[in-house]
Amino acid sequence: MLVQVSHMVKLTLMLLVAGAVATINLYAWRPVFDEYDHKRFREHDLPMVALEQMQGFNPGLNGTDRLPLVPSKYSMTVMVFLMMLSFYYFSRHVEKLARTLFLWKIEVHDQKERVYEMRRWNEALVTNMLPEHVARHFLGSKKRDEELYSQTYDEIGVMFASLPNFADFYTEESINNGGIECLRFLNEIISDFDSLLDNPKFRVITKIKTIGSTYMAASGVTPDVNTNGFASSNKEDKSERERWQHLADLADFALAMKDTLTNINNQSFNNFMLRIGMNKGGVLAGVIGARKPHYDIWGNTVNVASRMESTGVMGNIQVVEETQVILREYGFRFVRRGPIFVKGKGELLTFFLKGRDKLATFPNGPSVTLPHQVVDNS
Repeated sequence: MLVQVSHMVKLTLMLLVAGAVATINLYAWRPVFDEYDHKRFREHDLPMVALEQMQGFNPGLNGTDRLPLVPSKYSMTVMVFLMMLSFYYFSRHVEKLARTLFLWKIEVHDQKERVYEMRRWNEALVTNMLPEHVARHFLGSKKRDEELYSQTYDEIGVMFASLPNFADFYTEESINNGGIECLRFLNEIISDFDSLLDNPKFRVITKIKTIGSTYMAASGVTPDVNTNGFASSNKEDKSERERWQHLADLADFALAMKDTLTNINNQSFNNFMLRIGMNKGGVLAGVIGARKPHYDIWGNTVNVASRMESTGVMGNIQVVEETQVILREYGFRFVRRGPIFVKGKGELLTFFLKGRDKLATFPNGPSVTLPHQVVDNS
């Protein structure tokens, strides 16, 4: 409606201007135009009758026919009206182009917003599928589709945590809605474990995957935060205690998982127990798969950690001697289990991690007491 009003206002103004010019030409400036026409007719040697009557074709001099000349006051008025019509058409054309361009800009802006929103959702999806530092690699502009992501680590921690008695809990009877309620309860447990990773204390820990009711995580595979508060990020510039701080955080994470499951049991009147195995060493990390890419780690360290879980005892965290020696320096308490046979490894001396006596201290930060820690007030 506003466009139509604007259009009518422009047309009305142009008609008023053209009418005013025509009135001036026909009345106010009439003597001027008549004088000009007299001079013009004399130059063309036309008879006075043509000047006075201006009718039809009159035989000119020398036997030739000439068109009578139109009085200037009429020709100028017609020219003004033609110019106004031309301006009006031009303004309508420019207005139409401007409106079309404006609509195109709006459409392009909406498309950009949709592309930005889609990219944001894609980044969130990739970040949920892959660790953040790996997601940045794949979302980078220089990444080639055929490029294989892999990274070698010399000092990381690996943890497997399973719910052995969940298989006894799972049933597909109608009372559990065909097993859906059991899966919903397992999802709540795993989600609570995932929420622990939001704690700044556990920022060096990366969830690798879940296999059934088994939870797999690793520490030390995130390059940007492996220092965990220490000033230096170079391996050569850090002490052994600083280098293995992430392993202590992984042990704290395993103990926090046990406390979380205890709270869940108290609220749901269940008796689930975790069986956890841990190990430290070198691994190869990478992403495999063209569709549904999966981030995983491989190596002897992973195999031993898996064996520590499968040969462990429910309610306990089992580690080998090398891992126990390192974690003992951070105040963790252990109980010696003794040598056990591990497939492919022979007999290994193992220990059960029972808790932590000292405060979990952040370098350059305040002390934090986790639920499983015992404060020594002596």
